[in-house]
Amino acid sequence: MGNESPRPDKVRTGSGLPPHRWTKIDDPTQVAVVAAHSTVIAGGGPAGLTAAYELTKHGHGCVVLESDPTMVGGISRTDQYKGYRFDIGGHRFFSKSDEVNKIWQEILGDQFITRSRLSRIYYNRKFFHYPLKPADALLKLGIVRASLMMASYAKAKVFPIKPERSFEDWVVNRFGRMLFEVFFKTYTEKVWGMPTNEISADWAAQRIKGLSLIGAVWNALFGQMGKKKGEVIKTLIDSFQYPRLGPGQMWEAARELVRKRGGAVHHDKRVVSIEHDGSAVTAMVARDSNGRLTRYHGDHFISTLPIRELMRAMSPPPPQAVLDAAESLKYRDFLTVVLIVDRPETFPDTWIYIHEPDVRLGRVQNFKNWSPELVPDQTKSSLGLEYFCFEGDDLWTMSDADLVALGRREIDTIGLVKASDVIDGCVVRMPKAYPVYDDVYQNHLAVIRDWLKNLPNLELAGRNGMHKYNNQDHSMMTAVLAARNIMGMGKFDTWRVNTDAEYHEEGSEPAQDTGRTVPQRVNAA
Repeated sequence: MGNESPRPDKVRTGSGLPPHRWTKIDDPTQVAVVAAHSTVIAGGGPAGLTAAYELTKHGHGCVVLESDPTMVGGISRTDQYKGYRFDIGGHRFFSKSDEVNKIWQEILGDQFITRSRLSRIYYNRKFFHYPLKPADALLKLGIVRASLMMASYAKAKVFPIKPERSFEDWVVNRFGRMLFEVFFKTYTEKVWGMPTNEISADWAAQRIKGLSLIGAVWNALFGQMGKKKGEVIKTLIDSFQYPRLGPGQMWEAARELVRKRGGAVHHDKRVVSIEHDGSAVTAMVARDSNGRLTRYHGDHFISTLPIRELMRAMSPPPPQAVLDAAESLKYRDFLTVVLIVDRPETFPDTWIYIHEPDVRLGRVQNFKNWSPELVPDQTKSSLGLEYFCFEGDDLWTMSDADLVALGRREIDTIGLVKASDVIDGCVVRMPKAYPVYDDVYQNHLAVIRDWLKNLPNLELAGRNGMHKYNNQDHSMMTAVLAARNIMGMGKFDTWRVNTDAEYHEEGSEPAQDTGRTVPQRVNAA
């Protein structure tokens, strides 16, 4: 138990040198191979592979450079341990975008299965259905506490907090303070590592839009009655599509389709230098695990690299103000402790939100309930215990054996599985899982984007590629539009892909529209 999985490479910054200096290729003879492709794409996640899929679909050549030696999919990959397959987080395949749904079907078709959603909240040693079911909540909270919650809700309606500045203010005003304390505060602080009274109200307005206490009760009693035809709140969907072998199956299939159409996907190729002449990118240089360098020339380039790494890799480097802006971008990191359980069944949920404040665990995935085929031995189960952290903190640097031991203790503490039933485990770390929107990130992005205008043959796409908290479908749509820009099929502003993976022609939406939000700190009064 506690098998030591290889940790992702940390960004190397050199020894006492500015972060960008280590990527500079001063001696051309260091580059062993020179290759030429019409379009060069950095990163083999959903955005990078979708761009390649769209390009090759229309007969345009491209190469995808992926740093992992075998896997594709980025945070949407499916990892494996002793035959057990598991997500890096759970990935529902549900989108309001017909175009994204069509791409998914084109790639996987009959490999999708339809899964029923059951997710609950764990609080005070009890499980509450989510979305809220009033009878269930009443029974578990008790008449007295439920009555106090409704009184708290009524008080919030009569005496709302003004001005409404923080996440806490926003939720209390719509749900009451007691319901906020139970169902919002602890989990949100675990995920983002900051107090709810320091998170901007803007994030709550988007993440919880379409929901209210009355709306949740109405939905529990009457379903979607009264909604317009076809209208559905994403948070409330009760079924979704899922690849039978996990989300990585989607991106493994996409890789093979790209290759079949004449494109290339090169593994073990970490982009370490992006060469430009001030008016265009001329090449990307990638290093493999043996230190061998390959220079990829192209006419067009797409980057899904984290923007901070993109700026570090530029050769020659951007102005210092641009480098400083990139270094100021922040990320929330994530790790999964996978536990193999000696039981054929554990609990019926697909996933559970852990609101209990005395454990560090944030969420639990039950992989067998996502797809039975993720578990090779049907007498066993596998669980993914998700911990939100910052790269370099005590959780991130804890040994795999200690993390598995922590997971065993906490899963026992909350009463889901006895520690004695856990027979094996492993750990996967995912750096830069969530780009953080602090109160100055937009200013930093503006500086970077203004400089990137000098390189019109470089497109950015994806979650980290644009420092936007995109879902998988949003990342895919940014890549589709980037590819269409390259093919001359339109002039699309990928930064305007909105929350439902829709898009608009350049100039048709306000420039400040950046799609889904993530927590940002409240501006000083």
